[in-house]
Formats: sequence, structure tokens, C-alpha cells
Amino acid sequence: MVSDGQVVVKFGNILAKHCLDQRCSMELLRATEHTQSISSQLGIVARVKAVTGESRASSELLLSNVQNLIQAVQHVLRAAEAACVKGLGQPPADPEEEEVAAFCQQWRKTLTQHRAKEALNSTRDELGLRKTRGAKAEPTLMSLVQEQPPWSRNIPKHPSPRKGHTVMDRHL
Repeated sequence: MVSDGQVVVKFGNILAKHCLDQRCSMELLRATEHTQSISSQLGIVARVKAVTGESRASSELLLSNVQNLIQAVQHVLRAAEAACVKGLGQPPADPEEEEVAAFCQQWRKTLTQHRAKEALNSTRDELGLRKTRGAKAEPTLMSLVQEQPPWSRNIPKHPSPRKGHTVMDRHL
């Protein structure tokens, strides 16, 4: 867990270095510093627990630090997403930084595609408000023709309407 926390810290630092938005960069740096601190604490607690053996207090402390590390990593990832959306500058020829940039570009592309699909199949209307549940689309002539029961298709094309009735009354 500690080494994985360090990987996330390195990832966050690379993104913060190349983020075009200063606020996102600063938030990402704060999140990585916090994650670094918790990761170091977890390493210390794990080493102490390994030496002292099984104790309820040390197990609880270890579990608490693991939970804190998970929350800190989530914070780094949310800040990294914001940085990716705001935009990243061109990384230098360092292969590790190029790999991070390529990963972020792929994620951003996936996000853009997802948002486009959501816009097409949204549960929200054009104003961004949630559509009411169970609401059907406005009826069109084509939908009325497609919804006709099979028995109504046998009605003659030119029926003679009774007095006071129209052709459409027979279909309703």
C-alpha cells in the first residue's frame, strides 16, 4: 500500500508540474503532499506493528492509516482529473512524463466520448433539468401508425363516416 501511495504521489507531482491552470496545480500539489505524509505514516506504523506483533491498538491504527491513505489517493485522483480537464502543457522528453501525459490524454478522450453519449441519451432535458419519470416522447403521426392494433389495419382506406364522426374517430 505504501509503495502504491508513492506511485500516486509521483503521478500527481508530474501532472501538477505540467498543469496549465495554477489553481488546479496547487490543489494537486497539496493533495500529493498530504498523500505523501499519510503514506510515510503508514510505512512507519506497519514497521512498528511488524516488530511489536499482534495488538488491537496497533491493528486499529494501521487500519485507520490505510483508510486515510485511500481517501488521500482519491483526493489526488479528483485533483488530477480537474488538471487533465483544464489542460496540460507539453511534457519534456522524459519517458515517464510522456507516459503520464499519454494516460491523461486517453482518459480525457474517453471522458469526452462518454459525455457525448450521455448528452444523446440523457435523463435530462435541454435545460439540464431531470426529465420526469415515465414521461413518453411527444406523439407523432408515425408513432400513431406504428402503435395501431392489428385489427385496425383492416379498416377500408376510404371508410364512409357516420354523421358527426370523422375518419380519425374510428382509430381512436
